[in-house]
Amino acid sequence: MVAAAADLCRKPFLHAVLLREGSASPGEHDLDQLDCTLVLEVRNPGGERCPEHDLELEIYTSGEQLHLTLAWAEDPERAMLWQGNHPVWMAAASGCRCERPQDGLPLEALARRLRALLV
Repeated sequence: MVAAAADLCRKPFLHAVLLREGSASPGEHDLDQLDCTLVLEVRNPGGERCPEHDLELEIYTSGEQLHLTLAWAEDPERAMLWQGNHPVWMAAASGCRCERPQDGLPLEALARRLRALLV
């Protein structure tokens, strides 16, 4: 489900989803057990790996709300996206709000779609 959403929102890339080593395995239908970190590995349409486009997706609950963060796996200095009821871009180093990066729109679409699928 996560890979299909990423494929749709980040065309033409193809995605595989891996559970981050050490992350708890997500529960199937229990929001309390949904907290986990996933790695979205990216390939181009020809099947070649594109690690510079890999994402780290953290899914967690706070109170009764589901939240997501999307960050670049290979570039921890790039802005990251927090998605709760609305998207917030944050500077990775400081956690302060920042402007959406030029290539941020597909990530916002992915975060909205994933949050809708998981809630």
